[in-house]
Amino acid sequence: MSHPSMTRTSALSLAAVFVCVGTTRLETIVPRASAQVTAAAPAASGAGSSGLDGLSGAELAYAHAQARRNDDVGAMETFRPGYAFWQHIFTIPDGHIAFGSAVDGRLLAVFPTRGDWAREAEWHDPALAGILAGQRLAKNLDRRREQVAALLEQAAGPVAHNPTRGLFVLPNARRYGSFLKEWGAIYERFGVPADIGLAQAMIESGLNPTRRSASRAVGFCQWLAGNWRRLNRLSPDVIEGHNQTTQAPYCAAYLTVLATKYGSFIPALSEHNSGGTNVGRTLINGARLGGTDVRGRYFLGSQLARDLRRISLYGYREIYRTYGPRSYLYSEMVFGNTFNISALIAPTPQMQIFAMQAPRAIPLAEIMRRTGLSVDEVRRFNPALLTQVPARATLYLPFHVTEFGRDVSFWHRPPSPAFASALNDFVRLDASLPQWDDRSFEPVLRAFQRRFSDTNSEEGTVMATVLAYVIDETYASARGAILAEYRGSAGGLRLFERAVLDRDAARVARAAAPPPADSDPTQ
Repeated sequence: MSHPSMTRTSALSLAAVFVCVGTTRLETIVPRASAQVTAAAPAASGAGSSGLDGLSGAELAYAHAQARRNDDVGAMETFRPGYAFWQHIFTIPDGHIAFGSAVDGRLLAVFPTRGDWAREAEWHDPALAGILAGQRLAKNLDRRREQVAALLEQAAGPVAHNPTRGLFVLPNARRYGSFLKEWGAIYERFGVPADIGLAQAMIESGLNPTRRSASRAVGFCQWLAGNWRRLNRLSPDVIEGHNQTTQAPYCAAYLTVLATKYGSFIPALSEHNSGGTNVGRTLINGARLGGTDVRGRYFLGSQLARDLRRISLYGYREIYRTYGPRSYLYSEMVFGNTFNISALIAPTPQMQIFAMQAPRAIPLAEIMRRTGLSVDEVRRFNPALLTQVPARATLYLPFHVTEFGRDVSFWHRPPSPAFASALNDFVRLDASLPQWDDRSFEPVLRAFQRRFSDTNSEEGTVMATVLAYVIDETYASARGAILAEYRGSAGGLRLFERAVLDRDAARVARAAAPPPADSDPTQ
């Protein structure tokens, strides 16, 4: 049984890592540009300037990504204003249920999974502390959650609740938290705001490089092992998927491609989680519901999928397929945990990571002898390293050792004008989703693939490799045909119209009743 003093002690250990940031809005905690982007201006002046004098291609690409992100935050404020609640799920120790406001994201109360909720609650809003007085709570945990949610909603408006996952992150935050700025610089080189990329890694793996899911997804951003093997076949370099610093560029490049495709990080994140066909259906449904832009269409279609699952799990499956509770919450979980990334970096001394491309296999014993580092410290920088670094793979250390290969720490240097220009032009690529899914669009992506490859840069090679992967993923699958059929199907449209009528009727009937609890979507 949990005890309040134990909860407070555990929470204090977490507080040493996560500084309280409250519910400050995201715009106030994200820097305008990384040092690398700012430093790139003299070297890349005029590259890909798109008519804006005095700005480098790197600055323009970053500004476009930030504008995209700011629009995403605005949509999140409109459609999911309680998204900040998800920061608490990953900072409170496991073994609790957290309840928060779905209106502004503030934490309302935390209850032990096992124990007396009337006596052992931690009330973060003292005005609510009396709502359980005299209540007979259900023994079943899910029913008790529903019951307490209904009581809280009567006093505080709509609420969100979920099991806590603090211990999923804390051990890895202690071990790897000093690398976050370096990983953030890698994400920003590819046009992804650092806090978005790192927050996704946090909720996917807890920053654990060797985490393996039930579906055999591995590492930092939880890609399937088969996908890493495909990338390895496409890449001229050896990719070791259990090194976070190796994964980060590929995770970033893929997210940039998807954000360019959708014009938003919100559906881009969702595709990473639930697949392009599910997201495509969601956007089509949102357009039918009157969504005027990609963000509105996504959120309207997402809400419809969640509502229909609650009405009839299988009756309307053709509309939402495998788009489930975690899919519905995924993007708001990522945006909510950007608060934690900023809070984690602030008190943690940051270290540089130097990357060397190994010209030969380098044994672990040689690395330790040459650097004087312990085996634990070498493996902190290289979690994939067991006995040796393979030839053409990358070795990471806190300093550069010439004998171990040339320095490929591209995030320590300004981007070349060629890469900055290519990236700026790519992130501004304007094409509809049906165009992306049509094979006639492949030459456009191939041209960018060649252009990135021709930059002869480490980051250009990554972008070219990821584009080759995306082209294969897009045009070797039936996704385009499936979505075209769904978009144009008269029978599908009739099913959609019937589903909307049933959803609206169910909303009226359920107006005074709490919704059923979803299973933990953070899993």
